[in-house]
Formats: sequence, C-alpha cells, structure tokens
Amino acid sequence: MPNDLSHHVHALGGRRVLLVGDLILDRYVYGDAERISPEAPVPVLRVVETHDAVGGSGNVAACLRALGCEVSCCGVTGADAHGETLRPLLENLGVDTSGVAIDENRPTTTKTRMVGLAQHRHRQQLLRVDEEDASPLLAAAAQALLDKVLARIDSCDVVCLEDYDKGVVSEAVAQKIIAKAQKAGKPVLVDPARLDNYTRYRGADVITPNRDELSIAVGRRLRSIDEVAEGAASLLVDYGFGAVIATVDRDGSVVVKKGEKPIHLPTVPRSVYDNTGAGDAVLSMLAGAIACGADLKDAAKLANIAGGLEVEKFGCVPISANEILAEIRLEDRDRNGKLRSVDELVAELQLRRDRGETCVFTNGCFDIIHAGHVDYLKKARQHGSLLVVGLNSDASVRGLGKGDDRPVNPFEDRASVLSAMSCVDYVVGFDEPTPEAVIRKVRPDVLVKGEDWAGKGVVGADFVEKNGGRVVLVPLLEGRSTTCLIDRIRGGK
Repeated sequence: MPNDLSHHVHALGGRRVLLVGDLILDRYVYGDAERISPEAPVPVLRVVETHDAVGGSGNVAACLRALGCEVSCCGVTGADAHGETLRPLLENLGVDTSGVAIDENRPTTTKTRMVGLAQHRHRQQLLRVDEEDASPLLAAAAQALLDKVLARIDSCDVVCLEDYDKGVVSEAVAQKIIAKAQKAGKPVLVDPARLDNYTRYRGADVITPNRDELSIAVGRRLRSIDEVAEGAASLLVDYGFGAVIATVDRDGSVVVKKGEKPIHLPTVPRSVYDNTGAGDAVLSMLAGAIACGADLKDAAKLANIAGGLEVEKFGCVPISANEILAEIRLEDRDRNGKLRSVDELVAELQLRRDRGETCVFTNGCFDIIHAGHVDYLKKARQHGSLLVVGLNSDASVRGLGKGDDRPVNPFEDRASVLSAMSCVDYVVGFDEPTPEAVIRKVRPDVLVKGEDWAGKGVVGADFVEKNGGRVVLVPLLEGRSTTCLIDRIRGGK
C-alpha cells in the first residue's frame, strides 16, 4: 500500500465536517445467560452491566473525532430522558451539538441490545428492542433543523448525510442541503438508507452503499464485482452522483466515478467479529480523507482499512488515526522496514494483540552480530508470535562503559542488520541505560534474557510479571560474545 496514505491521516487533525443525520442512542444491556427460562425456551439474562453509547449519525461523529476531525452535528432528539443521555455523550466526545434540535413530538430513537455473556466473557447479542418514530419530521421541526444546517455549510470542509431512514433526511431537507453545499463548493457524501429509490440524494458528490443496499437500489442481486460496478454506474446516470464507492464486505470496495473506469480495491482478509458500525467507519474515513484533499482512490483505500478494523471489534468502536497508521505500516512492511518509534510500535502491537498474537521482548546492544546472537534471537522468538528487539542507541552503549570505541557499528547499521533477520519482527531504540521505560510502554507478554542474567535481576521483570506476563531465561552458545570477538580481532587471533 502506498506510503503516501499516511500523509492524509496525519492531515486529519482540525478538518471540519458538517454531519447531518439520524441520531440514535445505543444501549447495551450485558448479562450472564446461563440457563433457559422454565416459562419458555428462551435464555434468562441476569443483568450485570448497562452501557450507553452514541449510535446512528452519532457514531459517525465519534469516528470522526477519533480521527482528529472537528465535527458539527445536526439532527433531532426527543424531549425525553434518552435525549438527555445522548446529547451529553456527544458533547463529551468534543462534538459541537449546537445544531441538534429537540422535537417534543417524537421520541429519541433508541436501540437496546440484550447481550448474553457465556462464562462472563463470550458476548452474543440475544435481542434488540427499538424505540422510534420513523415518520418524516413535521414541517416546523424540519425547517428548524434545516436552518441550523444551512447556517453551518460555509464554515465546513465537507458535508456528510448519514441516513438511517428515521425521518431526518427527507428529500426536501437533503436536496436543499446538497444545493447549498454545491453553491458553496463543499463536497457532499451520503451513506444511504436501505431504499429502492435514491431520489432524495440526487446530485450528491459521493454515495457509499454497501452491496446489499446497492442491490436494493438497482432492483437486482449484485453478486460479482462486475455486477456491482455496473449497478453503481447506473446510479450515476439515474441520480447524477459524482461517484459511487460501494463496499463489498470481504471483497473490499468498488470505486465508480463519472467518465472513468471502475476500480476494485481489495482489502486484507479479516476475522469478522461484528459488522456493526462498519459503514459508519467507512463514511467517517472517507469524509476525513476527502476533506484533506485525497483523491477518491486513496480515500477509498483508507476507508477499506477503517471498515476492516471495525469488523474485528464488538459493537461500534471508533477507529483512531493511530490505528489507521498502524495498519498502513502492517500492510506495507517491506517498504517501511521494522524500525519503529515507541508510539508507532505500541499502536501496531495493539492491533496484533487484538488478533490473538503474543509479544516477546528482548534487548541488547547487538554491536557485531554473531552466531550467538542469531541463536539467542531465534530461541526468544519461539516464546511468542512476534519478537520486539529493544536496541541501545549509540549514546546508551557509550554509557555502559564498554570502551571509548564502542559501539563499533552505529545505531542505523545495527538496526538494519537486526531488521534483516526473519525471527525479528520489530526494532525499537532507546537512549536510557536500561529498557525499563520501553518495556512499560510495550507491555510484553514475554520478557526474554540470556541465562547469564540468572540471579542478577532482569530489568522490567517485576513490571511484566505484575501485568500477567512471564520472564524467560534462554541458554546461550558458549564462548560467543561481541566482547570476545573484539578481543580476538585486537589480538590478531
């Protein structure tokens, strides 16, 4: 994946997104489901925790904030307890809610999910209860909302319409927003509802249906990538869209732009845990990228990453800019190499841990790589699925009192040699005399040192063991060390 994608992610901070759509309160009721009711063949849920979160367009706002964008949110809540819960949740995320109207004639849309826990940890949704009024807003409420939206268009970088078909994004409202945005030169992105007619979105710059939504819109099942491309192209003609970016689950996405050949962008295979929120993650990443000036192809690549990361999580969990950057590096290992800053490393390790991987950490100067080093690192790697090597900087080596001529090889050369070894996954440098600070940030599952450290007190051991990890001392090849090697060279033997 091209390295310049990272440039767009770094530029997300401060980009201004005007978000219009259906605000939803997501309520999760977690409980142990350990028996069947004697009254009916259904699980009994013993509630242990209740959690409220923003949903609908509110989740898009949360995703945009996680990416670093500024968000002005326009929508409607009811004059009820659920609305009083939802609005502060948005404000706590740093979302501007001055564009949210309160409608006394309708309830706040609320989705309550009953989630059973098996053995207190394996989550499975058992039931969803919806409280809503999906009828169109009354004329006065629609005009009040529209006034708030139109007043904010000039000050944003991009406009997003997030439609769950709950009454906010009507044809009249959407068309006035699109017309004003076009006049102001602001791109309009739409995440459509499951409709068979997209007239309400007519003239939008980009629309982002998934495969099922696109199939409904064109009136036929779209199975192949070619069929998806053909269906998307027909929308351009029928509704005057500038482009369609259709997400096709495990097949990635298809970008169809007026006057250009369709582009299929495959994605990395994922362990799908929960599809909830994937469309929101896609729209937010697209909006942020386009606000940064990315072209549609690059924006869609980034959206693929965001949607892919989202399906690996349970529920709607916003994907951060750091997670996107970490995934870019993971997908482009050959270009980026193995040397990381501590912060870059921590973000990548979190992604890999989420996928069930185990982190091993060891450290050293590794001044002149020899057979003893190779054997040691191979043995260290056997204790987990990835190996991180902490490498003393040149200043750190000099501070160890190994001699005025040490290190023999500068940090860049030592890091390069370590990176060429297949058993090493990452190299991270440190300037301090010990790797204690790095260990505390990396939080390895396994800390490895040579058996010559027995009884000497391994740096970071207490921290690792306190956090559930373990310390392993591996045997060393006898008579192999950098010091011995240098002494032999100096002695001419």
